[in-house]
Amino acid sequence: MAKIGGKLAAGLCALALASGPASAAERAKNVILFIGDGMGVSTLTAARIYDGQKRGVDGASNLLSFERFPDLALVRTYSADSLVTDSAAGASALLTGRRTLNGALGVTDQIRFADCASTKGQSAPTLAEQAKQAGLAVGVVTTAAITDATPASLYAHTPSRRWQSDADLPPEAVSGGCTDIARQMLDVPKSKRFDVMLGGGQANFVADDGKRMDGRDLTAEWRQAGGLYVQTASELAAAPKTDAPLLGLFAPNNMMRDSARLATGTDAPTLSQMTSQAIERLARNKKGYFLMVEGALIDKAHHVSLAGEALSETVEFAKAIAAAAAMTDPNDTLIVVTADHSHGLTINGGARDTSILGVLQGNDDDPPVALDGRMVPILMYATGPGAPAAGEPRPVPGKSDIDDPDRLTYAAVPLPSAAHTGEDVAAYARGPGASKIRGLMDQPGVNRVMREALGL
Repeated sequence: MAKIGGKLAAGLCALALASGPASAAERAKNVILFIGDGMGVSTLTAARIYDGQKRGVDGASNLLSFERFPDLALVRTYSADSLVTDSAAGASALLTGRRTLNGALGVTDQIRFADCASTKGQSAPTLAEQAKQAGLAVGVVTTAAITDATPASLYAHTPSRRWQSDADLPPEAVSGGCTDIARQMLDVPKSKRFDVMLGGGQANFVADDGKRMDGRDLTAEWRQAGGLYVQTASELAAAPKTDAPLLGLFAPNNMMRDSARLATGTDAPTLSQMTSQAIERLARNKKGYFLMVEGALIDKAHHVSLAGEALSETVEFAKAIAAAAAMTDPNDTLIVVTADHSHGLTINGGARDTSILGVLQGNDDDPPVALDGRMVPILMYATGPGAPAAGEPRPVPGKSDIDDPDRLTYAAVPLPSAAHTGEDVAAYARGPGASKIRGLMDQPGVNRVMREALGL
């Protein structure tokens, strides 16, 4: 027993040394964290195939931009109270280094969900706040509402991710002194405000044509305090290149998926454009910066059984990472790419030359049909709204509707919104400290790698 204990102690010691203070070679001036919301391993595999097929090359041997990064790990994603995390708890673990309850942001696991009183003394500082305190520039970019769970994990401390505007606060939360997420983002001293904030969610910041009940226009207050405010891609591109903090809110709620943006000609920036603008502005700080970029619409598409759209958004996410990699020096910038949780997307097979969005191919004499007599989809979900109604046959995509962005992918179990799943997600890294992204990690361990790289 003593021998076993000795080996265990030695192993723990080695682990502690591996995650100790960063050496000079492991210190980064800048850190960029990319979170693909809902981007599980099956999504990555399907997206690289989808990307290759769209470009007319072999999808199976294709690589997304970040899949060329040299360091790789699997990351466990459970939350403090569940085997399967939600985005709030998953992102909080990445940003605070501590697990919390599903639905909570920036607080310890000692709180009670949606209970304002229970959060007293239970705030957990975030990496973004620590970086700002140390004099670094800080930015957040997302295709969701900027008050949604993942972007809010950088600055919000709340027992409920649902409290995005004051209209969402229950009376007991108001009387208990809790504030909504939009206020926590902008209603702070200048020294604590982030330098770049780009995404959707404008309705949570304004009363007129918005959700706020207090009559305030937080965007007007932002401008009055010297900040820049933009609402379109054109305004973003034309915004003065100064040290003034920049706020961009490009949609009332979540931003459009890229296919819808293109179809409608909406003057909204792409994730790559927002990422490039953020890096250009944050890099003005000589001390360095921390930036979080979320590909939020991967998850949003998965939840409504739109597999093709989820893969398209994953490809857009990869383009943003490629843009960041091209703009930064791997000698001074650590880039980490991971996910907060996975989704129940499965890949059932498929010929190399068959669309990943189609069905298994056979021949006229031997078609690959299931026991219900219908073709087998290459992609399907475990749960979600793509399940047929009771008594209805299972839908099978035809050649004419494979590329329809609104076509629901079949789901086995009917749910109004597809459930997250609990398997490990991947993490990729490049730059100083990236070698610590290896093996099997926990989400708080990813936070530790980034924090040590910045010397925080």
